[in-house]
Amino acid sequence: MTDDRPELSAWTPRNIYGLVALALATGAGFIAMGSFGTVQEGAKAELGLSDYAVSVVTGVSAAVPLALLSIPIGILVDRFARVRLLILLAALWTAGTLLTALASDAQILFVARMMTATGTTGGLTAALSLSADLCRPQERGRATLVVTLGQRVGIAAAFGLAGWLFGQFVHDTIGGFGHAAPWRRVHIALAFVVGAMSLPLLFMREPERHEVESDTHAPFGVVFRELWARRAFLIPLFAGQIGVVMADTAAAVWAPAVLSRNYGQHPQDFAGWLGLLIFGTGILGAVLGGVSADLGQKSARRGRILLGAVIAAGIGIPAGLFPIMSDVTTLAVILGVLITCGTITGIVVAIALTVLLPNEVRGLCIGLFIAIAGLIGYGLAPGMVVWVSVRLGGEQHLGTALAIVATVVSTLSFLAFAQAMRRAPVSATHAKPV
Repeated sequence: MTDDRPELSAWTPRNIYGLVALALATGAGFIAMGSFGTVQEGAKAELGLSDYAVSVVTGVSAAVPLALLSIPIGILVDRFARVRLLILLAALWTAGTLLTALASDAQILFVARMMTATGTTGGLTAALSLSADLCRPQERGRATLVVTLGQRVGIAAAFGLAGWLFGQFVHDTIGGFGHAAPWRRVHIALAFVVGAMSLPLLFMREPERHEVESDTHAPFGVVFRELWARRAFLIPLFAGQIGVVMADTAAAVWAPAVLSRNYGQHPQDFAGWLGLLIFGTGILGAVLGGVSADLGQKSARRGRILLGAVIAAGIGIPAGLFPIMSDVTTLAVILGVLITCGTITGIVVAIALTVLLPNEVRGLCIGLFIAIAGLIGYGLAPGMVVWVSVRLGGEQHLGTALAIVATVVSTLSFLAFAQAMRRAPVSATHAKPV
């Protein structure tokens, strides 16, 4: 059943502005969250950090707030003004970026990265919920695509822009940021960038909520019963997305280190092409994911909306071998395939949640997804790679360890998505599969 009311079209001027503001804010958050990975070797040297300490700063710092705060933020998204909440979260990731530049030890650096992770992942929950109410269900793939493009541009800019700034500060070609270490000046500059990108949220209006099964202020018992009724679908969907997050997180955290150690690349050498690679494949993956989800909704077959995620997860299995390629060019191509597949699964899962779940549980469910996937993905994946490398003989085996972890979790993701597709419900207000 479709909703043809013109005010629900994603392509009215008001809704277009809202989608663009959400895309810019989402991009800003992911710039803030991902920028440290590009310059982490500089911080490691200055602060005397080990690989394990870096994995804690980059991984556990994201996992802890995700586990503790994603579900409460998801509940806030379902019950209160989402635009105001997103503005507060934008302020948090901006402050975390600035604190990263000022960190004097690993503890403060850990807190700073927690702030950026909390703001960014909580902001993504709010942005996905808002984008779903800026359009009809049958347009949701394309509308979510706009927000996802902002996310992918932000991830790409976290590499490309941070790496470019690092090179400029190394050679002192940009002034006005003091005489601190280049990695610190990078984050001072980025704090201004992400703050400016978030400003359009101040002029965005809260949209009306649609597809409500019970009530946005329903008792928690009612809300959790609605989720429990969909457990046969949600549990494997959770497992599939966890595998994707683990593979993507491990690649994002350790790919720069592999390029530096195994291929003799420096941040200013790989930041440009890596940023363009992430940007291009992110756009390709977002388009493929959005289109496949919208096409899947037109099929009468159960769970067809998830077909793109199943296929992408399968292709991602051999793509996890990118760290052990013989040269940088081949590594870049295979890594691009992995990023494309991860983007496809991410957008398909996000669209499936907004199409197959009632409005009053979407924020909670997205928050629950982020909490569990973040706790396992961000908390375990970086450290797991280090653990495997130690078992293989030491830090010089980082690339092989990364390949092992990426292929194993991608295989589990493929199997889980296939099961979720088989158990998908009929619609947002019908919990049971046909």
